[in-house]
Amino acid sequence: MRQRGKRAAFIPFVEAGDPNEAYSLQLIVELAQFADVIEIGIPYSDPLADGPVIQAGSLRALQAGMTLKKALALIARVRAVTNVPIVVFTYVNPVIQYGPERLLQACTEVGADGLIIPDLPYEESEEIRQLADRFKLALIPLISLTSQERITKIAASATGFAYCVSSLGVTGERANFAADLEEFVKTVKAASPVPVAVGFGVSQPEHVRTLSAYADGVIVGSALVRRCQEIAAAQNAHQPELADKALHELIQFARSLSDAAASAE
Repeated sequence: MRQRGKRAAFIPFVEAGDPNEAYSLQLIVELAQFADVIEIGIPYSDPLADGPVIQAGSLRALQAGMTLKKALALIARVRAVTNVPIVVFTYVNPVIQYGPERLLQACTEVGADGLIIPDLPYEESEEIRQLADRFKLALIPLISLTSQERITKIAASATGFAYCVSSLGVTGERANFAADLEEFVKTVKAASPVPVAVGFGVSQPEHVRTLSAYADGVIVGSALVRRCQEIAAAQNAHQPELADKALHELIQFARSLSDAAASAE
């Protein structure tokens, strides 16, 4: 992240298979041309950490036939054409259902570099942490504004990067951020052995510029996933030209966010 490139990393989040497998693959490959890391969500019917926009994206992907196995195969196809670091975003239940060892091994085999499990409590993460070490996957913790002791403990355990949650609640676009966010990020950076990124609520280039002044990376999800709805709507209306136009506009918007991260250096 910033240690490598003197600029904050741009980290887009997309749902595997949203709005369908073909467009999802095209979107991720396009994003890989300028993203520093890509988070790929595994569609899940009960995404507790996600707000309505990403829940809708997950539902679109599931309705289009995406599964965990197909998502892993999609990641393998992405890895075949790009070296951009890939982080898999999933929940505890799918991990348990698939089998923790089997899933983490599969993540490594398809070329993923890291894993985020937002509903995995730190106190219950030891088994997954050991498996992640074994399969050489970064286990990236979500860190919320809690007690100093807890922040320090979780930050110290981070591998890959630490994910600072900008505000309490679920994912989703917000107009502004908490006044003490910068101090919170500095606290995490002081304890973390790896770069620190901020996510939840980032939706505009100005947000990215502001956060890039003190964070090593900026994560954008809902603002991108919301635009996948426009692709889906055009597809449902049997207007492929409009769907392609919506995809192009999504990519241009994402590029403006990446440029904002670069302009903050």
